[in-house]
Amino acid sequence: MKPIPRISESEWKVMEVVWAGPPVTAQQVVSEVGEAEGWKPQTVKTLLARLVKKGALRAEAEANRYLYHPVVSRAEAVAVETDTFLDRISRGSLTPMLVHLAQSRRPLDEAEIEALRKLLPPKKETKKTRKGDTPS
Repeated sequence: MKPIPRISESEWKVMEVVWAGPPVTAQQVVSEVGEAEGWKPQTVKTLLARLVKKGALRAEAEANRYLYHPVVSRAEAVAVETDTFLDRISRGSLTPMLVHLAQSRRPLDEAEIEALRKLLPPKKETKKTRKGDTPS
């Protein structure tokens, strides 16, 4: 299996358009994100070419244009970005980041807390011991 490529911030904006409704043309990307970012059509085409070269997109020739399809899913790209972020800020450990988020100025709401609870495995039952008994 080919490794999932790292995607730059600008490339990520292009990928969001492709993930939202593949296949897409360069013109669709220009219309959806290029104009908002102030990118010229050639800039968008350069970003698309980079993404094809990295293996994140596949280009299919049709008449006088290319149709772009994602090779990498959004979930795969998010996983790579998350791992990179964790490695950079907390040496790959999730615990410091979770502690920071839980103690940040913006407290978790009930829905977020419940979502986290669902991710955690249930506690294992332990035998209760009476005074004087030794645990088995």
